[in-house]
Amino acid sequence: MYLLRHLLSILILPFTMSVLVPRWLLRAYAATDTRWTDGVAAWAGRAAGVALGILGLALFVSSVWLFARVGRGTLAPWDPTRRLVAVGPYRYTRNPMISGVLAMLGAQALVAGSRVLAAWAALFFVVNTVYFVVSEEPGLRERFGDDYVRYARAVHRWVPRATPWRDPHP
Repeated sequence: MYLLRHLLSILILPFTMSVLVPRWLLRAYAATDTRWTDGVAAWAGRAAGVALGILGLALFVSSVWLFARVGRGTLAPWDPTRRLVAVGPYRYTRNPMISGVLAMLGAQALVAGSRVLAAWAALFFVVNTVYFVVSEEPGLRERFGDDYVRYARAVHRWVPRATPWRDPHP
């Protein structure tokens, strides 16, 4: 049951946003979207995209694993973590899971040379920023109280810290 909860939340949320929507966009805008042509720029763009995609996937997987092991919950808003997750990549930025998905979206845009996928990545970032400010962060403050407030003051929403955060009041 526990594994099913995680698989369902991954299938519904990040899989849809990072696989199904980009695939649909590439098909829907195939006639008007840009694509790489042969050459050094295309090769460099694709290589950068592959590297960014691997990094994004690793960040996403490690974040989901921490949500399960440390937080005792899933990435889904309807099945949230029961404990504050402030370890691993969460010591550098508050949203490494979304950063991982965003990196995978950017990677797809680079690999394909697609302006439409780049625009989708930008829209995904804006929508998530609004969601976090309006809904997610107030809910975390309510659920985790001073622990979350201390964490949020020290760790930025998107820009990683240079050094890992350590809770002064464990």
